[in-house]
Amino acid sequence: MSNQKKRNFQIEAFKHRVVVDPKYADKTWKILEHAIHEIYNHNASGLSFEELYSLNSFALIVVSGNMAGNVCYTMWPFGLIEEDVTHSSRTRNAYNMVLHKFGEKLYMGLVNTMTSHLKEISKTIEAAQGGFFLEELNRKWNDHNKALQMIRDILMYMDRTYIPSTQKTPVHELGLNLWRDNIVHFNKIQTRLLNTLLELIHRERTGEVINRGLMRNIIKMLMDLGPSVYQEDFEKPFLEVSAEFYKGESQKFIECCDCGDYLKKAERRLNEELERVTHYLDVKSEAKITNVVEKEMIANHMLRLVHMENSGLVNMLLDDKYEDLGRMYNLFRRVPDGLPTIREVMTSHIRETGKQLVTDPEKLKDPVEFVQRLLDEKDKYDRIISSSFTNDKTFQNALNSSFEYFINLNPRSPEFISLFVDEKLRKGLKGVSEEDVETILDKVMMLFRYLQEKDVFEKYYKQHLAKRLLSGKTVSDDAERSLIVKLKTECGYQFTSKLEGMFTDMKTSQDTVQGFYASHPELGSGPTLTVQVLTTGSWPTQPSITCNLPAEMSALCEKFRSYYLGTHTGRRLSWQTNMGTADIKALFGKGQKHELNVSTYQMCVLMLFNNADRLNYKEIEQATEIPASDLKRCLQSLACVKGKNVLRKEPMSKDIGEDDAFFVNDKFTSKFYKVKIGTVVAQKESEPEKQETRQRVEEDRKPQIEAAIVRIMKSRKTLDHNNIIAEVTKQLQSRFLANPTEIKKRIESLIERDFLERDMTDRKLYRYLA
Repeated sequence: MSNQKKRNFQIEAFKHRVVVDPKYADKTWKILEHAIHEIYNHNASGLSFEELYSLNSFALIVVSGNMAGNVCYTMWPFGLIEEDVTHSSRTRNAYNMVLHKFGEKLYMGLVNTMTSHLKEISKTIEAAQGGFFLEELNRKWNDHNKALQMIRDILMYMDRTYIPSTQKTPVHELGLNLWRDNIVHFNKIQTRLLNTLLELIHRERTGEVINRGLMRNIIKMLMDLGPSVYQEDFEKPFLEVSAEFYKGESQKFIECCDCGDYLKKAERRLNEELERVTHYLDVKSEAKITNVVEKEMIANHMLRLVHMENSGLVNMLLDDKYEDLGRMYNLFRRVPDGLPTIREVMTSHIRETGKQLVTDPEKLKDPVEFVQRLLDEKDKYDRIISSSFTNDKTFQNALNSSFEYFINLNPRSPEFISLFVDEKLRKGLKGVSEEDVETILDKVMMLFRYLQEKDVFEKYYKQHLAKRLLSGKTVSDDAERSLIVKLKTECGYQFTSKLEGMFTDMKTSQDTVQGFYASHPELGSGPTLTVQVLTTGSWPTQPSITCNLPAEMSALCEKFRSYYLGTHTGRRLSWQTNMGTADIKALFGKGQKHELNVSTYQMCVLMLFNNADRLNYKEIEQATEIPASDLKRCLQSLACVKGKNVLRKEPMSKDIGEDDAFFVNDKFTSKFYKVKIGTVVAQKESEPEKQETRQRVEEDRKPQIEAAIVRIMKSRKTLDHNNIIAEVTKQLQSRFLANPTEIKKRIESLIERDFLERDMTDRKLYRYLA
């Protein structure tokens, strides 16, 4: 029973012979040909597209066979076919032609018909005059596209079955190719089309307004016909003509414009071409046309532009022309070697002007002004790089390299930078906000990084810091400590350990003086003594200079010495009278009372006039035993500075002579009760002082070089001479630039002391002796 229920279904092909009318293909093609003509003639509204073709074919199924046995289904591949297979004349024509193997006839008929119509269209386009030429071409192109869409719909079955199987060109692509061959590549149209397009673009470049919409449609037509058509028929000649145009225009501009104006014109032309691409050119043409403008207007004239007299790059830098500099940067970055050209000229200019600045004797007279000029120059170029060169790191590196180059041309740069810091921390930062103080200190650190001899700066900075701390003339302890922190971050703990020790001594000294007066209550009514006890290793080495203090001060100093040595064992005190200050009360003529803030030397001189009305230079020198150079500066401050001249001298002059006589200026007056009398000092070191400082620096470098050599050899065990020089220089470059000759001397010294030995086979090879 179950076997009876099972039925096997089988679908078989239609086995009846199909008979086709011999004239069927010609008749059907005539119908389709007529339809194509009507489409091109704009009469497509009267056509029956259902009759011409419908994609929605269906199958008529005939069931035959015995219901009790196997059921056989016969499927008809197209609709409504009678038993003798005669078909209606109103069946689907294009569909049936392909189905009945007349695809080739249909395809070739389509090619011939479309070609015929396009030849007629080409004559119409050719006949169009003047400005109507492009309009007619555009109108016919639009008509052709519409016609092509309808034709493709009619021949869709051919397009989907016959064409892929025979590898022929699809209908739409065929229509484009025929338009290309019969219209665009027709001799009389092809040349005229190109010339018209190029002429319109030229007119637009010269300021005329053109129909951009029409241009866009025509260019789009060329693009639709394929990349090769757009490129060969338009883009390639367009780029050639553009190159000639910009070559001539750039020559004209560069002869009559300055650099800034020329760059504006180049920028405008570049923007115009970018806009042109946006409106009607292929987006892929953007890089090509901009390359043409860049080459002809920028690359070919780079050197002439940057060196242009009175308006080139150097003049822009001198005159702070940020906008022009930014324009030059943005244009030059588009061409090969553009930015390196700007960078090289800028670097050369900065180095030359910097060299003039640091070697001009007139500009070296005032160290503070010298450093301020450096900072102003750095600020100037920082602004240029920031606002005009988009903070380009390569330009920032070039700027840093240039400053490092010319700052180190002046061997006194470390001293001058320290003097600048001294000036600011003494009085230059009064009333300045914390943020501004930090800004100034950061700028100082920036110059410090450029120094190759940082240890020389350290020497001077320690001297100046010592004077500020001991005289109490620092503006802000916070500012002082902030700078030390910055130096520590930059160079490490070893660089600032002694500087930090100086601050520690100042705090310890306050506690020591308080203890001294607590143990000597009887001293409360006499002169007051404030002592800073300085650790020898932390403070700058000072020569121990003897000076005859007034009797009352000398006795007080001896009491402090006894107290200090009694509370500290194993220590020795030596008085540095050249580093002290004093506040003394003075009475002048007509009862004028003032409190004078003076140095210890000045105090010793003034106290002599309590017992004498008039003293000559020799008498003062003998009584005080102050060194001659210091005494002359001291007397110059007391007698020759207007408004501070508590003494008078004969004869009156700015210089102090050994035959001069001095006496109290009874007519001295000041609107202030407290009068501060500074010491006339040479802001810069004298030549002997400079040599002494340099000698101390060189001596301090020796153990550092030796320590570096030992560290290197300890890790490397064996190393040749040149590599030792390179390694030592690299290790010490954060403090100073080691001299190869000195390194060689230190190697010899270490060999003598059995730290190193020479290889017996290679005298330039050294070994570390553990």
